[in-house]
Amino acid sequence: NLGLPVPPGFTITTTACISFTKTGKWPAGLEGQVEKCVSQLEKQLGKKLGAPEDPVLLSVRSGAVISMPGMMDTVLNLGLNAVNVESIGKASGKPRWAYDSFRRFIQMFADVCLGLERSKFEALLDKVKASRGVKLDTDLDASAMKEVCGEFLALFEKMAKMPFPSDARKQLAIAINAVFQSWNNPRAQKYRQMNYIPDDLGTAVNVQAMVFGNMGDDCGTGVGFTRDPSTGENIRYGEYLMNAQGEDVVAGIRTPQKLTQLQKALPSIHKELMDIFELLENHYHDMQDIEFTIQNNKLWILQTRNGKRTANAAVRMAVEMVQEGLIDKK
Repeated sequence: NLGLPVPPGFTITTTACISFTKTGKWPAGLEGQVEKCVSQLEKQLGKKLGAPEDPVLLSVRSGAVISMPGMMDTVLNLGLNAVNVESIGKASGKPRWAYDSFRRFIQMFADVCLGLERSKFEALLDKVKASRGVKLDTDLDASAMKEVCGEFLALFEKMAKMPFPSDARKQLAIAINAVFQSWNNPRAQKYRQMNYIPDDLGTAVNVQAMVFGNMGDDCGTGVGFTRDPSTGENIRYGEYLMNAQGEDVVAGIRTPQKLTQLQKALPSIHKELMDIFELLENHYHDMQDIEFTIQNNKLWILQTRNGKRTANAAVRMAVEMVQEGLIDKK
């Protein structure tokens, strides 16, 4: 309704999660509703989920009523398999991107959906980097990424005692269950305990069309705050990485750039992002924590929530927001 560039998708409500948590099953009617929403999304995008060529690819994210940043799970690039990844690479002219997205999906699906040890996949990736004489993931070419995917698929089958699922609707159902289950993972439970958040709220599941920050040098991903969460100063604060996806910004693999650098690198994107920061803070009357992706020089907003802040920052923000007329003293 705010006219923001948000990827299309649909939301499964917290009620479904609460029911799943109690029974271990989807509530009656949910399967049909999900299928209906997927069909509507396919029609909107003019693509099919699981198609052998140019398929719909999805992200599956959590969305709790009270923000719990980083505590629950996400699955990206859902819908890829060993067949369509090759056709996507050929059709796009970017085979490296296609295989990079697939290796990320295999690892994320193994970790988030099946609880397989993530470090085993990281070790294989490091092995391929060493064999190619490179240090960064971004230095691996298409053939190296294809090799990584083959290694990951073999490791998945060995650890999971089954082949990697190629059916996209099966992938989606498993990913939705994993996000439901992440409501009660140990870190989420501990976070709720520390922040006095009730255990019975559940999480929503947001299913959206993928946008890609790892397609090339005109793509990227980042996180920003409408005010400095440490000091409360009314400045835009955040970091981003070009040719990156998902958790790359906080993973420590590469050094992120400050948002001020984006103004130099992509001035029109930076201006659009700053305008959106202002719009969202004025709409919610609070400091916002915003996740964004840039794909082929187009900005997409993935998520916004009231941002966490230090005690000192909270006091400064409250005082200055009253002075600015953004909030009142109550």
